[in-house]
Parts: sequence; structure tokens; C-alpha cells
Amino acid sequence: MSGSTFGRYFTITTWGESHGKALGVVVDGCPAGIPLCEEDIQKFLDRRKPGQSRFSTPRKEEDLVEILSGVFEGRTTGAPISMMVHNKTQRSADYSEIASYYRPGHADYTFDLKYGFRDYRGGGRSSARETIGRVAAGAIAVKLLSELGISFLTYVRSIGPVEIDDAAFDPAVISENPLNMPDAAAAERAAAYLDECREASDSSGGMVECRVQHMIAGLGDPVFEKLSANLAKAIFSIGAVKSFEIGDGITVSTLKGSQNNDPFYSDDVGHIQKKTNHSGGTLGGISDGSDLLLRVGFKPTPSIFAPQQTVNQSGENIEVQIKGRHDPVIVPRAAVVVEAMAALTITDALFANMHAQMSSLKKFYTAK
Repeated sequence: MSGSTFGRYFTITTWGESHGKALGVVVDGCPAGIPLCEEDIQKFLDRRKPGQSRFSTPRKEEDLVEILSGVFEGRTTGAPISMMVHNKTQRSADYSEIASYYRPGHADYTFDLKYGFRDYRGGGRSSARETIGRVAAGAIAVKLLSELGISFLTYVRSIGPVEIDDAAFDPAVISENPLNMPDAAAAERAAAYLDECREASDSSGGMVECRVQHMIAGLGDPVFEKLSANLAKAIFSIGAVKSFEIGDGITVSTLKGSQNNDPFYSDDVGHIQKKTNHSGGTLGGISDGSDLLLRVGFKPTPSIFAPQQTVNQSGENIEVQIKGRHDPVIVPRAAVVVEAMAALTITDALFANMHAQMSSLKKFYTAK
């Protein structure tokens, strides 16, 4: 199975399955000298950890990370960084029944078509637990970018029909509610909506928004390696993602050019700025120095407890009722995965950009 490696210069390779012994990631291309410890990684993994509220799967996993290589005396060495998280409470028996049929909304059918074999225990490689490796690697990328002043603000914008009110936006509220919404009133309404979904044995979709602040201008190339294109690929590689937008996104199809263009101006110290940010921080696929604004739509969790129609491997029409432990909504835990993939993409673009101008090479190699 190929396709488990991401990046060109700052690369990650994730490994492991939902019900295997462990999951992890190998990060290659990380510069030496970055202060790094397991606590730095754990803070990010705790944001995606299951079992933290009634709105996530009751599967209780500590998801404690172990750094196996690439760090010595609290700093990265420049060698590959290998990290691992053990699975401890997998209950594979809950999934034995689904070996004979295809769950609606899951990758069971496509896995069988492609490989002729699949790990039916919780989805195997297509499980959301694969994102443990992404988040662990993303924590390193976020720390690296913070050394350059780049920061991330990631939150849930909407759950089902409930969307935050921008006038009530408060970043301090994000960590104060289990749904990671920056609007306390919207979080209460969304919680009530999710309770209704749970009572009906159903689930909900939602939207994550990520603001990358204090961005560096000039990242990305104008044709196939656009920053926007690589962000789209990175975000769409997350399971359950069905839409991706930058800036005004799909709304631009309804606007006039006079409404969509971002006017430039020179500030008091001669820096060129934009008066608006409809473009979401990229022009021609290259970062323009303003905040990157990403918006990601997740489908409802397909594992619902209501009866559903499907077929078995013999092609017979059957009705099934899925068992196991599942999230009624995925977006609160998925927010940190979006942040991680954005950080990995930006870091890779940052490294690729170092040879864009000869003056940069001269500055690096002739500096005393």
C-alpha cells in the first residue's frame, strides 16, 4: 500500500491501524536544534483524544506519545524523528460482524475493490486513528513555524445548521466548550442539536476554520506547486473531508470583480498591505503575507446506530445496525488535524522556497 508519505522536503510517513498494536509517524527533514519533548507533542494529541465528552467516541485511549529517535538532550538532532502511540482499548470483536458486508459511507467497498482484502477492525488504515501520526508530526511543524512568528487559530465554525456569529467571536471560548466553538451561545445550540441527533441514533457534519496568522509572503509556486493547491491536497487527504475553501471560497462565484478584489495600500512605514482579504492570503497560488483563511467541511460520521440498507460480499441486499464506539460528530476532534496538515504544508513550502532566489543562497552560504 503506497501513499503514506507526505511532503517533499519536510516529509512524514504515518503507519499503523486502528486496532493494531500501535500507530505512529516518522518525520524526516526536520532541522537540528529545535527544542522538543514529548509534552510538546502530547498537547496536540490531547486535542484529538477520544472519550473527552459525550460528543466523542467513548473509546478511552490515553494516546500517550513516545519519541523513539531524532531527539537528544531535549533538541532535535536532524535525524528522522520517530514517534509512536500504543493502542490499548481496541475491541476488535465489536467489528467482526462487518467483515461480511459493506458499511454505508465507509471505505469497506472500495478497499475490497482495490486490494481484494481489508482490515475490518475499525477501518484499518482508513480509520480516523491514522491521524495520530499526522497530529504528532504537525506539532513539530507548528513549533518550527512559531520560531518564525507564524501562529494558528483553529476552531469549529459550524455543526449541522448551527453556525457561529462572527460578531460574538471570542478565541478564549474555544477551549471552554467541548465543541471548540469561539461563540458560547452557538456552542450551546450545537450541543442541543447533537443531543437530538444522538437520541435519533444519527450523526452530524460540520465545518472547521483555520486562521494562519503572521504568514510569510512568497510561499508556493505559480503552477503545479501552488500553496493553495498543496493545502487542498493536504486537507482533502483527511478522512471525511468533503469541501475545502480559501478566503471567501465558494462565495466568490456569486461576486463581481469589484467586490472580490482586495485593494492594496502602503502603510505609514511603506509596507504594502491589503485592505481586505477575500483571497484568503494567496494570490496566484503564492502567499501574500496576509492571514491564510482555510475552511473545511466534514461529512457526518457514517457509523450511526440506526438501521441502514447495504449489501454483503455475496451481493445480497441486507439491513444492518452498526455496533461499536463512534463519534456522533467528528469536527471538534478534527480541528487539530486540519491545523496539523496546514502546518506541514506551510513548512514544506518554506523549505522549498529557500532556493527561490540566488540572493538567498548567497546570504546563507557566505554569511559570517
